[in-house]
Amino acid sequence: MSIYLYNEDCLETIKRLDKVDLILTDPPYPDYLADEYCYHDKILDFLKNFDCRQLVFWSAKVGFPLDYTAIHIWDKARGVGTMYERVFERNGQKGYKVFRGQKYNNQLDATINRDVLTDHPSQKPIKLISKLLLDNSKEGDLIYDPFTGSGTTAIACVKYKRNFIGSEINTEIYNKTIKRLAEYDKQPVLF
Repeated sequence: MSIYLYNEDCLETIKRLDKVDLILTDPPYPDYLADEYCYHDKILDFLKNFDCRQLVFWSAKVGFPLDYTAIHIWDKARGVGTMYERVFERNGQKGYKVFRGQKYNNQLDATINRDVLTDHPSQKPIKLISKLLLDNSKEGDLIYDPFTGSGTTAIACVKYKRNFIGSEINTEIYNKTIKRLAEYDKQPVLF
């Protein structure tokens, strides 16, 4: 099993990729911290070059800019902020699923859900990412996350024996994610 995380724009990382088995990612949204996360209108266009299954989190309030085969719902089980997000599936199934999983608002929420809370404002729950990973890949598959953020997909790949390649353009977030991955090896199994 191999884990690679690059501190660079995903357009640089994809030059190294021949084939991946699954893209699982949470890119910047046009309606949420767009300037901070460097959102631009063609941010997802490179995904058109991959024919693998893709699961892409997206805002509940803004249209998805690419074609897709299904829309899944992440029910956040909270009345705080947006109560759900959509997960667009590309090159995959046509049915939809609803995934329930609490969004973490504090360390207690994360601990109850057997996870850690990072300071990344759009961290996804490990149980949710793990479910998506297990339902859409198998041991040894290569998973790519072009917008790695807090590293939840990388952690799930380590746990469930998937190979992982990720890109994170923000150096501060990248360094925190590298630290989270290193600390994961020292933690007791939480889930």
